[in-house]
Amino acid sequence: MTTTSFAVASAIFPETAIDDRDGLVGPWRAPRQMLADQSYDDHTSIHDDATAQKLGFKGGTIEGATHFSQFVPLAVAAWGPRWLETGCISAHYRAPVYEGEEVRAHMARVAPGQAIAEIWMEKADGTEVLRGTCSIGPDHPESALDKRLASLASIDEPVILEGIEIRTTTSRRTVSMGFDQHMGHLYPFTLRQKLDVITEPSPCYTEAPAGSPHGRAIIPFEMMSVLLNHAWGEGESFYRRGPVVGLFADQEIRLHDGPLFVGDTYEIDREVVAISGSRRTESLWIKTRVFHPKGDRPIATMLLNQAIMKDSYQDYASERAQLYGD
Repeated sequence: MTTTSFAVASAIFPETAIDDRDGLVGPWRAPRQMLADQSYDDHTSIHDDATAQKLGFKGGTIEGATHFSQFVPLAVAAWGPRWLETGCISAHYRAPVYEGEEVRAHMARVAPGQAIAEIWMEKADGTEVLRGTCSIGPDHPESALDKRLASLASIDEPVILEGIEIRTTTSRRTVSMGFDQHMGHLYPFTLRQKLDVITEPSPCYTEAPAGSPHGRAIIPFEMMSVLLNHAWGEGESFYRRGPVVGLFADQEIRLHDGPLFVGDTYEIDREVVAISGSRRTESLWIKTRVFHPKGDRPIATMLLNQAIMKDSYQDYASERAQLYGD
């Protein structure tokens, strides 16, 4: 971290006060819940209070990627505005956050020449919300999820994900995000509505991006998740059984040649890269790649572990017995 990069972070995120006495620490924030009306496959999601409570949660959870915004000013303070072009946030979500709860982002101290740092987020009571890494490219170091993927054990006897093959890839489809573009049933809000409540506002995100190092409005890191996840088309669900309810358990967004701009058209494809599980979940790991139209090199990628709650599938026990005889 340099005095110059810290000053740049202050200019790009003027409402974000960063404490740099012990690593980099952002302010306490209470992120907004904007997915209470989300639906997919014609049913409600983990962000709906009633659905979440049936599965043992206190209420509708705030989507994990919302928390990425609180790390962006810390990363810019550590590495300067170049991080907005080749940055990466890689995180394992450890505890849900609910409307009204305050959280704070931490980044370990970054030494000169260091390209990766540990990150974590905590609630006011000390509960750890997520833990992972933040890094800068173009030669990205091994991220938290790189290490996690390498250590995953294959799931035994999947039911919801039975028959899904690793390396299954979708065809390319186009995506874009305008300020007033409705992002569908998965994301029932617009970018403009998000910017009204985003935890870390920035002139870089606005229609008149004065002082932006890119001269144009860029898509916030958390909204890249919306851009890449909203456009699920026919044949892209991968699931053989349903309806089911899932939640984000791990997520990484990595820029190779960014940033991504508001209003521009991109192409994406998806690939199943792993299948794992736990006592309560079956997990589908999908990598989404972003290209310029007709481009052959990814300009960004997102790795997402969608952990599907076994209890959300009403026929789980009977179909498991039918498949595996117990």
